[in-house]
Amino acid sequence: MPPLSADQAREFLARHPDIDSIDLLISDLNGVMRGKRIPRDKLEKVCQEGVNLPASVFALDINGHTIEATGLGLASGDGDRVCRPIGGTLLPSPWLRNGRQGQLLMTMVEPDDSPFFADPRQLLSRQLGRLSERGLTPVVAVEMEFYLVDHERTPEGRIQPPRSPRSGERASQSQLYSIGELDEYADFLEDVQRAAERQGLPLDTALKECAPGQFEITLYHCDDALRACDSAVLLKRLIKGVALNHGFEATFMAKPYGREAGNGTHVHLSMLDASGRNVFADASGDPLGSATLHQAVAGLLALMPASMAICAPNFNSFRRFQPGLYVPMTPTWGFDNRSVALRIPSGSNDARRIEHRVAGADVNPYLLLAVLLASIEHGIAERLAPPAPVVGNAYEQFEPTLTNSWHRALDLLEASEPLQHALGRDFVHVFVANRRAERELALQTVSQLEYAWYLRHV
Repeated sequence: MPPLSADQAREFLARHPDIDSIDLLISDLNGVMRGKRIPRDKLEKVCQEGVNLPASVFALDINGHTIEATGLGLASGDGDRVCRPIGGTLLPSPWLRNGRQGQLLMTMVEPDDSPFFADPRQLLSRQLGRLSERGLTPVVAVEMEFYLVDHERTPEGRIQPPRSPRSGERASQSQLYSIGELDEYADFLEDVQRAAERQGLPLDTALKECAPGQFEITLYHCDDALRACDSAVLLKRLIKGVALNHGFEATFMAKPYGREAGNGTHVHLSMLDASGRNVFADASGDPLGSATLHQAVAGLLALMPASMAICAPNFNSFRRFQPGLYVPMTPTWGFDNRSVALRIPSGSNDARRIEHRVAGADVNPYLLLAVLLASIEHGIAERLAPPAPVVGNAYEQFEPTLTNSWHRALDLLEASEPLQHALGRDFVHVFVANRRAERELALQTVSQLEYAWYLRHV
């Protein structure tokens, strides 16, 4: 995607005379939006010169603390880098300040304008370049699950589903695919749809998910993977903002409730060659797909254990990996089978694709897609072959082998030569140091459950 020009900025401001300030946004390692807010008259200068942010923005943990072990903090002088605006992402934020706010995504570069190694978006761009050298272009669709949560907490201080805007009742049942519950929250969902239309975000479907207050929104498939991830991070911000306007919160925590389904991010992936043909589809129409599909599946399975640190990036992420709640626990694949990690959905031969079902909704979309594409490239380059596809319930046939340990996941990523090569050793160092420091901080906190179980009884 080309950078934003000063002419495009002037045209945008002319179309939106009520917008008086712009949020300049960049996604950190956790997918948290960081940046600056500028008045509208500074936008043209940003297009020409960029805006400075410290490189340590990619050393921040979830609490906004700089993790010095990354090497991006004071040890390097905590210096600035330039962030450049991304074309196609200068958009109104209609849920903010009565429509007087705009937003613009940025990406970080070195002083010579080369990509900054720790920027997740630049990481994905580099991986796309490798695939382009092979004549391959990914087609991507992202599905994101989230919960709506009441501002009011329970007497014990825990979160709870909001009261229905129409009935006033608090949901307590699953009601998967319920149209009635979509109707209950129709005003919220319509505002999400309207805001997405104003931002040009390609929403596909919305559905009621497994648990009380849980929903899923799907973005339409796109042959520009960077744009697909841009849309995902912008949609997450949009959903949170619209939810606040309706009197409740939206959370993409992987596991907000211990005994309810977690929030996942499912990614649908196919691959086009230079002529626009889907290389996952078999030329003869075989429903089992092409040899390239099988190699891609094998690469994803081979690197799935080492990818867990990206797919499950924080302390809460690993609570999602529990049996019986449609979360893959083992590197498996199959056709039209929702008990496996990699599902090959049914449909026409031309639409043959892989659905990756492992990551939580708390994932950074740029890092997730970079790892998935690196895994696919690994499978194609090494001509790997997958095991036989699973038929029936994978949970009953296979013991869990994907780690549910944050510590172990980071060790596996650090030891993976293919992912070290694909992501860059410097980036893996920054990511692992950041996550290990956050883990150590999390372990210093004693939970209420520990007091309830152990304070009097041991």
